Amino acid sequence: MGSFSEFTQKDYEVIARDYADLKEAARKRCADPAELEVIQKAFEFANEAHKGVRRRSGEPYILHPIAVAKIVVSNIGLGYKSIVAALLHDVVEDTHYTVENLKSLFGEKVATLVDGLTKIKTVLDNENKAEQKSIQAENFKRILLTLNDDVRVVLIKLADRLHNCRTIEFMPEHKRDKILSETMFVFIPLAHRLGLYGVKSEMEDIWLRYKEPEAFHDITSKINRNVIDKDKEINDFIAPIDIALKAAGFRFEIKKRVKTPYSIWNKMNNKGVEFEQIYDLYAVRIIFDSENEAGETERDQCYHIFSIITSLYRYKADRVRDWVNYPKNNGYEALHCTLMSHTGIWIEVQIRSQRMNEIAEKGIAAHWAYKKDGFAEGNESEMDKWISKIKEILVNPDVNALDLLDMIHNDLIKSDIFVFTPKGDTRSIEKGATALDFAYQIHSQIGNKAIAAKINYRLMPLSYVLKTGDQVEIITAENENPKHEWLDFVKTSKARKFILDSLKSQRQTIINLGRTMLVEKLQSIGKTLNDKIIRSLMEEFEVFDTKPEELYFKIGSGLVSLDGLDEKLKKYQGINKESYFVISSSNEKQKYVLASCCTPIRGENVIGFKASDGTITVHTRTCPNANSLAAKFGDKILTVKWADKENSGNHYLARIFLKGTDRMGMINDITKVTSKVMGVNIRRFNIGTEDGIFDGFIDLYVNDMENLENLIKRLQKIKGIESVSRKEL
Repeated sequence: MGSFSEFTQKDYEVIARDYADLKEAARKRCADPAELEVIQKAFEFANEAHKGVRRRSGEPYILHPIAVAKIVVSNIGLGYKSIVAALLHDVVEDTHYTVENLKSLFGEKVATLVDGLTKIKTVLDNENKAEQKSIQAENFKRILLTLNDDVRVVLIKLADRLHNCRTIEFMPEHKRDKILSETMFVFIPLAHRLGLYGVKSEMEDIWLRYKEPEAFHDITSKINRNVIDKDKEINDFIAPIDIALKAAGFRFEIKKRVKTPYSIWNKMNNKGVEFEQIYDLYAVRIIFDSENEAGETERDQCYHIFSIITSLYRYKADRVRDWVNYPKNNGYEALHCTLMSHTGIWIEVQIRSQRMNEIAEKGIAAHWAYKKDGFAEGNESEMDKWISKIKEILVNPDVNALDLLDMIHNDLIKSDIFVFTPKGDTRSIEKGATALDFAYQIHSQIGNKAIAAKINYRLMPLSYVLKTGDQVEIITAENENPKHEWLDFVKTSKARKFILDSLKSQRQTIINLGRTMLVEKLQSIGKTLNDKIIRSLMEEFEVFDTKPEELYFKIGSGLVSLDGLDEKLKKYQGINKESYFVISSSNEKQKYVLASCCTPIRGENVIGFKASDGTITVHTRTCPNANSLAAKFGDKILTVKWADKENSGNHYLARIFLKGTDRMGMINDITKVTSKVMGVNIRRFNIGTEDGIFDGFIDLYVNDMENLENLIKRLQKIKGIESVSRKEL
């Protein structure tokens, strides 16, 4: 909660100022004076309840609920009950007031929302115990379960998390890592899935600012310089569009936008490009009033505007995105195209109606508003379908909490493709789905009995990964049954659920066998099965579940060995949490390994995780696996630093990707700079040339990040090289 001290006159002035801002935002959203009166009452109540209490930053605590309430109304567009719940969201947790008190003062709905938020806060703040390895996964399960009760609880929680991210500088480093990793693994995808792009983008930028501060500040300064340089060019690009649309009778506004630092960083890393090579850095948004005398539909107006602007500028055909005919799975609708300005820069143009823009800005809350007005039935039903699907995953008793968290995370970040049935009907399915996923989407029995598929009239295996436009026919056999190996390639949670259901009886047999094996082995060393032994072995074998069935299953299926059981039980001591670790070759007391998934290099920003045997695994801070681990096992996080300069002779493996125009002697120049000038040892060289363009990668050993960065700068100076960037191995 924070410390307690009497407020000063300045404190009261700051509280009054911030609340006045909230009141103004609420007045625009809540037309009824009675609703504003309830908001005023909630503020006065919360202000008194939190009086004299300060946050870690030293500011009055009440400023936090005021800020959360402002995000709720301004960024998400929720109504007065949600504003009231946001103002009161910490009262039950941090003061002597109860949910019943709030119910009598503010009504049942507000009390229910606050109760849901209090439960989320309680489980999120709970520290992990050695015997509760999956508590964080269970926490997120509880958070997502509130989607089925009242999605506003999750929306207010997102607002709360956004404000905590805004003030994260006041957190200790290990707590900051936990919050940022949870945010990237669950809250950012959740904001995206609920259509809250503003909330999502701000969280991503904060994540980058603290995970990769140098990259964040470098990209931000480049954006600022570019905006100053290109502002006149963008205005000159807009001017003819403005004239042409007015002449066509449209009522509209045009807004300018620059890609966010995180989206630029993400593209630079995933595509291996330099900042200067990102051609869609700028976007122009055309937002039109859809009411017109001609009676054109919103879709027709989007295409009318598209035809006008593409008569003024050349467009990139492969960059047209039609989310008007095929809305995204979070309800987003717009028509995107990328045009070439007369000065030679690519500019993305997003065409939206006012309704589409509201939905793009405020997501699910805008869906509700437009559904009441008779709009967006189809899109809202898609949202309903998704929430129902999440509920199916959550209530499935056969999925342990950690697998469930991964399933939900994957579901949150997925995108859809479109395929056709044999009769030509269009079906959407998530990107990466297989023919077997499609079979289960049609019906569980078609999936259970599937043996192969015909894709575009050609016979293909069930593991075939579908592509947009494929026509899919499933071939079945009456005597076929689901196989365990199907779980290795199915992508959708629906298919996985049906396969697991079918394999359930077989799994129970293995569990019974595993328990019997363990009991007999314990008897042979003079011990009997008890809770302490179960917890010890779950710790030893890293079975992160709340129930022992998963342990028995691993024993019964031979995934773990009971050899040396007595020694395993003796050495079990739980986890001694350490908050700080220095990576040094001279550190003989502590064993550490550099994660193979992200291959950290000395000098990089890193994070550590302590295993049950005391080994510390070091990841880069931006590694997706590190985010996943930190989101699930907050108790294992260690703040990790590289030792000050040490001449250990250690070398770190890195991969750099090169691209450019080929010429005689290019390979020789690359190897000369790498080996002779920089003294770097090459492990592997893979460069290919086609039509005068070369690309490929080099695996090499470097001393540290400074060594690698200097090498990249030297290689970039070689004539003909277009880009040099670090890539994952």
